[in-house]
Amino acid sequence: MKLFGIGDKDIGIDLGTANMLVTLKGKGIVLKEPSVVAIDRKTGEIMATGVEAKDMLGRTPERIKAVRPLKDGVIADFTATQLMLKNIISKVSKKYNIGRPRVVVGVPSGITEVEERAVEESVVQAGAKEVYLIEEPMAAAIGANLEVSEPSGSIIVDIGGGTTEVAVVSLGGIVVSNSLRVAGDELDGDIVSYIKKEINLAIGETTAEEIKMEIGCAMPLMTEQTKEIRGRDLQTGLPRNVIITSTQVQDAMAESVNEIVEVVKATLEKTPPELASDIMEKGIVLAGGGALIKNLDKLLSEKTGMPVYVAENPLDCVVKGTGKTLEDLDKLRSVLINARKRR
Repeated sequence: MKLFGIGDKDIGIDLGTANMLVTLKGKGIVLKEPSVVAIDRKTGEIMATGVEAKDMLGRTPERIKAVRPLKDGVIADFTATQLMLKNIISKVSKKYNIGRPRVVVGVPSGITEVEERAVEESVVQAGAKEVYLIEEPMAAAIGANLEVSEPSGSIIVDIGGGTTEVAVVSLGGIVVSNSLRVAGDELDGDIVSYIKKEINLAIGETTAEEIKMEIGCAMPLMTEQTKEIRGRDLQTGLPRNVIITSTQVQDAMAESVNEIVEVVKATLEKTPPELASDIMEKGIVLAGGGALIKNLDKLLSEKTGMPVYVAENPLDCVVKGTGKTLEDLDKLRSVLINARKRR
């Protein structure tokens, strides 16, 4: 029995804490925007979503609130999430004339049943005909081209904005998994705190994210890198420019990076011996924005004694996985959370 027929009206969504990506069957990724929405407090109407709304963070007048409706990979602001999803789905539907789509959404593996229902409800209210959920690490594994249906083990480490998801997958299911609410956002926060404490300068999260992406590293780089940043001097209250180095950023992120390393090791320790030998052979695959932190693969390899690879286009792995699931639903039916429950 097929869950639903595959047609042009199927879309996959990576409902990320930091970014929201949408894939449309036959078209690939059709939308990639920050998970931010700006809402008029008086009317409840959407003023902007995505890049435009992100630019408003920390800069809005009293009447407009710019929010990130997802926190730590789950819905923190239900109304804002619904509005954002509705806006995004409507954008894609209008542009590609797809009516009421069937939707597969990537969600964190630690999601509760209440949160599952909240996501389903949001997507249905946003105009979807049917909604199916897939755990993000499974979607990331599929998107990173791991053979998830085979009887051999693979391990994926998906470092997103709000969560780091580590999962060992085999035979279309997650055998062992861990979810850690330390990921990209936490690393940005670490940089903000470090610069405040060590340099006496206040910077915003957007600046911290730029620092992380440009010169952030998990181990010393061959050549030290620097970046000039501007913030508010905490003593004078005036703007000040300073130069920050990659070593300083490494120090700022060290504690959180170590937590990510420890959760990978803890997952490997719980892995059945037969699957552990497969993983030893295939190595660890990194996905998500955090996979782009320089030398994180080297640090993980050093700490686990295993080869570590960064997936191709790691930011797109989850959304690609939702798209591939739609294309091969009969084979991958077992990976859908709510499809398993409906059988």
